[in-house]
Amino acid sequence: MDIQTIKNRFGIIGNSPALNHALHTAIQVAGTDLTVLIVGESGVGKEVFSQIIHALSARKHNPFIAVNCGAIPEGTIDSELFGHEKGAFTGAVDSRKGYFETVNGGTIFMDEIGEMPLGTQARLLRVLETGEFIRVGSSKVQKTDVRVIAATNRELLDSTRTGKFREDLYYRLSTVPIRVPSLRDRKEDISLLFRKFSVDFAERYKTAPVQLDEEAKHLLMNHGWQGNVRELKNIAEQISVLSPQQHINAEELKKYLPDNRASRLPVLSSATGGGEFANEREILYKLFFDMKKEVTEIKKMFLEILQNPGMPGQSLQEARERLMGDLAAANEPSLVSTVPTAPALITPVSPSSQPMILHDEDIHHHVEVEESLNIMDKEKELILKALKKHKGKRRDASNDLGISERTLYRKLKEYDIEE
Repeated sequence: MDIQTIKNRFGIIGNSPALNHALHTAIQVAGTDLTVLIVGESGVGKEVFSQIIHALSARKHNPFIAVNCGAIPEGTIDSELFGHEKGAFTGAVDSRKGYFETVNGGTIFMDEIGEMPLGTQARLLRVLETGEFIRVGSSKVQKTDVRVIAATNRELLDSTRTGKFREDLYYRLSTVPIRVPSLRDRKEDISLLFRKFSVDFAERYKTAPVQLDEEAKHLLMNHGWQGNVRELKNIAEQISVLSPQQHINAEELKKYLPDNRASRLPVLSSATGGGEFANEREILYKLFFDMKKEVTEIKKMFLEILQNPGMPGQSLQEARERLMGDLAAANEPSLVSTVPTAPALITPVSPSSQPMILHDEDIHHHVEVEESLNIMDKEKELILKALKKHKGKRRDASNDLGISERTLYRKLKEYDIEE
């Protein structure tokens, strides 16, 4: 089956080389049972590729199911995928088959595979390697014949380096990788997609399809499109419903395009070891830790001045003014207020002078020993404190920590904590 026939059948618009290459790979791999990893940004249409692979495979008459791994709670994902026995956990009033059992002989599309917990990753790896799984609360090994197609919007290889994704599972999933291009990488398709969407919405809402002039098309092609095809479709629908005119120029189009200017949040470059952050909370953690480190450095510097008063040109007032100037130049006004007010100038002493003895009441600054800022170390420390506080009682400790007893048990295994 050729690529154009596939495009017509599944409603795919575009002729960019990157898109055609991805479709060609999907067609080639469909007739096999190889595991496929579809990589691409959110909104590029990764699920359509999984449907193409299933529809062209020998399993096309068997079940197909799409599972969003990021939408299933960590405590229930094992039960959803592999099933459970009656009484396996609170609320398990009856036995239940999981997806790998009900879809036997078919295909499972596992979207957002990078959000899968590590424990479930180990279970999935066993299914991929041996075709075996065990229901939650059971000891009976069962067999299944399921083809797995996984998808992710993140670089899983980077997640393996940080310990968030199993390296062996990554290489097992990416037997055949398919990279779906973002809309920014297929600019020649943007006008075609917009025209298709505008015609569809015109038919739905019984209106005339909107048309773009050349300047508007140029603006559309050079937009950031963070939401990819999904965002473009939303914009086309807004214009079809809200625009009072049929012919759209660049000025009119700007009213519907979101402002994609850079975020005001600081960007942590990989050169500083910041890497990529999964969410805003991790960015805030990094900012707070860096701020604490800066304050600690300030305290250390002032203590050095106190302990070495003979350093030329190092009065506290001069040091304070120089430091405040550096912070202001670095655009860190929030740290300027943390610089303490300098006392009177320290009189320099010659090297031959008697040692200066400082009494406790004369010292107003101290060195703060920087503690570990690793989140995993802090989590382990809190778990140990909670267990000690409740004399090893896991239920009381988990309630105090605000987590489930099952999560606490997993953390004990993860950190190798002996009760």
